[in-house]
This record gives sequence, structure tokens and C-alpha cells, in this order.
Amino acid sequence: MLNIEQVMSANKANVEAMFGLSSKAFEGVEKLVELNLAASKAILAEAASQTQSVLSAKDAQELLTLQSSLLQPLAEKTAAYTRNVYEIAAATGAEFGKAFEAQSAESQQRFMSLVENTAKNAPAGSETAVAFIKGAVAAANNALESVQKSVKQASELAESNFNAVTASAESAAKSPSKKR
Repeated sequence: MLNIEQVMSANKANVEAMFGLSSKAFEGVEKLVELNLAASKAILAEAASQTQSVLSAKDAQELLTLQSSLLQPLAEKTAAYTRNVYEIAAATGAEFGKAFEAQSAESQQRFMSLVENTAKNAPAGSETAVAFIKGAVAAANNALESVQKSVKQASELAESNFNAVTASAESAAKSPSKKR
């Protein structure tokens, strides 16, 4: 049976895990804020520079050339920004996944320990019930592992697709400048 120290230890571990995850979440938000500040500063500086360039254009042809030359870097920067946001989100999500897996494994181990302790103190003739519980726990663990593998595979596929779309967008953004 569980004693008060085991309960307190489990609660302490849960609180530490919660604060650890909160810290990781704030780190992710902090990275996004830094990225957005850097992007905002860059946009403001570029807007000032581009405004000066537009105002110094001597004729309509120069203005059209200038406008078209501004679009390609914008597409590349948008793709880079999107990639950075995705990387931050993926890294933060991976941290949450690792924490979930560790917490899940620890919980499973504690539960199995509880089942083992209970089985040792169980009255004679309860072997069938103990075997049933152990079998149910094993089946639940197998199901959880299958779900975790499926989630990892889906995440890897989504990341692969995202990288392919980003590469395609960057390639498309660069190709008009090569045609000139």
C-alpha cells in the first residue's frame, strides 16, 4: 500500500514536472517574442529604406523595377520567418512530448510497483485477479506506446511536408529574379 511519503513524493514530482513544463512554455513564448521584435525592427528599417528608394525614383520604369525587386526578398523573409516560428513551436512541442513520455513511464512504473505490492499482500486465491490486472496494464502500456509511435510518425511527416513546402516557396520566390 502507499504510505504518506510515497504520496508526498509523487505530488512533489508532479509539481516539479508542471513547473518544468511551464518554464519550457515560457521559453517558447520568449523566443517567439524575440523573433517578432527582430522581425518588426527589420521591417521598419526596410520600410524606411524602401520609402527612400521609391521617393528617389526618377521615372515610372525605375519605380516598377524597384517594386518588383522588393517582392522577392519579402517572399524569402516571410518563408524564413515562418520556418523560425515552426522550429520554435516544434522544439517546444518536443520538450512537452519528452516530459509527457517521462512522466508516463514513471507513472506506469509506480502503478506496476503498487500492483506488485498489492499482489504480495493479496489473500490466497486472488492470483487470477492479479494476473488480469497485470495483463490489463500491459495492454494499456502497449496501446500507449503505439499511440506515441503514431504521433511521432505523424509529426515527422508533418515536418517533412512543411520543409518541402518551405523549400518550394523559397525556390519559387528566387526563380523570378533569375528570369530577369
